[in-house]
Amino acid sequence: MSDIKIMVVDDELRMRKLVKDYLVKSGYMVIEAADGEEAYNTFIKTKDISLIVMDIMMPKMDGYETCTEIRKISNVPIILLTAKSDEKDELKGYELGIDEYITKPFSPKILVARIEAIMRRSGNEENSYIEAGGIYIDNNAHKVLIDGKDIELSFKEFELLEYFMTNQGVALSREKILNNVWNYDYFGDARTIDTHVKKLRAKLGDKGKYIKTIWALGYKFEINSED
Repeated sequence: MSDIKIMVVDDELRMRKLVKDYLVKSGYMVIEAADGEEAYNTFIKTKDISLIVMDIMMPKMDGYETCTEIRKISNVPIILLTAKSDEKDELKGYELGIDEYITKPFSPKILVARIEAIMRRSGNEENSYIEAGGIYIDNNAHKVLIDGKDIELSFKEFELLEYFMTNQGVALSREKILNNVWNYDYFGDARTIDTHVKKLRAKLGDKGKYIKTIWALGYKFEINSED
């Protein structure tokens, strides 16, 4: 695990040290940044960062701004840390393409567990590819092709599409999607899923119709003969 590099971004030295200590103890390499501007510049210069843990309230560039800039060039998994617990703030983060959202105060052990879950899923070589209806998922390369054309998805959008296609034809409740794709006991609003599905459908173009909405339940990935 020592070759996995994580960037911890927070303007509070104490918080950076706390997170770094737990990550190093778990075998990760850690790079620090004290604000969003430093984080962005460091990310540009350091090509092998595997995941970013970042605070929202920071000088120069806050977490939202930094996430927006990084998402223009990379789909690296991003976990946002915040003292804000407002639903609007959480949804804003997911709309920007973050992968996890953790409210302060939090357990460092839980943070490490979530990081490990993301790294396990991103490195999973089982079912190396899935294909359905002109959509091709390559798990090893973490790529999605639509009719042979590469499309850019965030880490969580990729996981969501993979879960839908793996369970093709199965009605999936929002609770089941949260438990399997988010991979932990999620206590936020289920509209998080709806936000991700909306963005995923848009990126899939006319293939987005394969993700059917099941009223009062959730979603189902299904390709009908007339589709």
